[in-house]
Amino acid sequence: MASKTILLRFESKNGQFRLTVDPTDQFPSLLPKILDNLPENVDPRTLTLSNKPHNGEERLLTSLAGVAIERVSLRHGDKLYIKYKEQLQINGNSAAPSATALQPHNSSNRLNGLPILPTDDIPVSALPLTSPTASIKNPWEFVKQSPLDDRLDKKDGKIPRSLDQKMCRHGPKGMCDYCMPLEPYSPKYLEDKKIKHLSFHSYLRKINSATNKPELKSSYMPPLSEPYYRVRPDCPSGHPQWPDGICTKCQPSAITLQPQPFRMVDHVEFASPSLIDTFLNFWRIGGAQRVGFLYGHYEEYTEVPLGIKAVVEAIYEPPQIDEIDGCTLNEWENEKDVDEVARLCGLQKVGVIFTDLIDAGAGDGSVLCKRHIDSYYLSSLEVTFSARLQALNPKPTKWSDTGRFGSNFVTCVVSGDEDGGIAISSFQVSNSAVEMVRANIIEPSADPTVMLVQSSEEEDGSESRMRYIPEVFYRRINEHGASVQENAKPSFPVEYLYVTLTHGFPKESAGIFNASDFSIENREAIGEGQELRNVAKKLGISGDKVEGDKGVRSVADFHFLCFLHGMGVLNKEEESLLCHVARTHDLAEGFQLLNTPGWATLLAILQESGERPPKRPSPVTFEAARNNYFDDSDQLAKRFKGASLR
Repeated sequence: MASKTILLRFESKNGQFRLTVDPTDQFPSLLPKILDNLPENVDPRTLTLSNKPHNGEERLLTSLAGVAIERVSLRHGDKLYIKYKEQLQINGNSAAPSATALQPHNSSNRLNGLPILPTDDIPVSALPLTSPTASIKNPWEFVKQSPLDDRLDKKDGKIPRSLDQKMCRHGPKGMCDYCMPLEPYSPKYLEDKKIKHLSFHSYLRKINSATNKPELKSSYMPPLSEPYYRVRPDCPSGHPQWPDGICTKCQPSAITLQPQPFRMVDHVEFASPSLIDTFLNFWRIGGAQRVGFLYGHYEEYTEVPLGIKAVVEAIYEPPQIDEIDGCTLNEWENEKDVDEVARLCGLQKVGVIFTDLIDAGAGDGSVLCKRHIDSYYLSSLEVTFSARLQALNPKPTKWSDTGRFGSNFVTCVVSGDEDGGIAISSFQVSNSAVEMVRANIIEPSADPTVMLVQSSEEEDGSESRMRYIPEVFYRRINEHGASVQENAKPSFPVEYLYVTLTHGFPKESAGIFNASDFSIENREAIGEGQELRNVAKKLGISGDKVEGDKGVRSVADFHFLCFLHGMGVLNKEEESLLCHVARTHDLAEGFQLLNTPGWATLLAILQESGERPPKRPSPVTFEAARNNYFDDSDQLAKRFKGASLR
């Protein structure tokens, strides 16, 4: 059902006008309509909105990217006040760009401190960047959390304890300090269970109890706030925007790095060991590294108070160039299509996984151990890579003043352990690391154990006008055992920027994709491709023979579903039914799928384009075989020559 439109009134120094808008529209979409009612020499970059004619809360219209009208509690008939500056005229022409070619200087149109041109192809562009002033009024009324977060919010999270036989002096219905339930953030409990980091919801309870105290009867304040290390674009002092002007109110404060005490996700669970085994086959055959994206869902993790775990159901391997010492990701053109297939299956992108394996040369399948306590676990380049991916996948939460906080996106590394075996390690980059990457404060180093702090000067020695680098410090334990503060310039240890997660496999494999034998995408480098004959084989089609039961049982394969989506044979309803059958394994709905027109078209295409059954070989005499033009050695040499990579 379409939302009801409302009428908003606008007043500027040129007069008043009214606009009919949809409450779900975002503020930047109003720019063309507002400019139609203003003089032609208005500079769109300076257009501000305020709730009062004087001394109100002024906001640049371009800084409200991603903010819907209904989020700021505007009602039918409300009035907004417009202020702007006029463009300079040079030889009769405007010196400022038009609205269509607008290049705003506000932070919502910058990435890593650099202005983004409309024609730039930015590979990693997060949601509209958070500003200290871009807060949402009453976020608990507008932000839609995940159902899992809503369930965990309703739990008290307290840890029950049994009666202490030595200290408790009361009856079975009594309670004292020795047996009362513990808070989910109890340091003693976490130490006893060897839990290194608080879960997100435990951390939320801890800071919320300190921020909002009901006994004070004060107004509620969202306890979470994302770090912000960039220059404020809307400084109230009235000076020109940075880099033309800066003051103590708009410049970021000094950064003191500390290990993050909490983690957004506590555990990574792979639904089946075959997921990792299939992923490693590329390295086993080709000897090169590999990157894949994890698709799955989030569940409650009961081993940690109010914990969350990411359950991985499939690994999709995007287009990439693989080498012995790393990978280069190419443009992923069908990423939205893969995400849509995952959504129809009830899944989402939950993380990334990559290999870092080198054969030990012993001939027993052992690998070298590169990552250990004396080297590194996650390199500075990998921290930057993970930070950009987490920035692309923010976590919506009603407990933050901006409506989002951190990310549930995880990073898994497959590398060698100290015993020469293949092991998995799971990490998440801290919120401070994500913001420092956004602000272009840090950059990877050739030494994987340290991260470099960017210089505030250009190559010619002049002050940089594209990024502002605040002071960065970190605390460490010196040789005397004292905690001291060190300047992070020019580099600091990378361990301050990530947290570790646990990982594992279920006792009984219960993945939804239990028929994953279809060819993996983008593996042409090792001679593995996805073709129609693979589809025909998987569905049990041989010549004119079609095995309907086998086709229904074999659709539970994520790679197979993505290939069918790319064919475009099934319509949206049929594809939704196909993904539902793959997820639930319901034979009744499977036979309903067999009777759809799209499925019949698919079978017809496969029968027409599939390979014919092999013919019976004709008898060959010994003399004919002996007098063949090529002997066995010549044929073998010919085959190797045809398969040569030169």
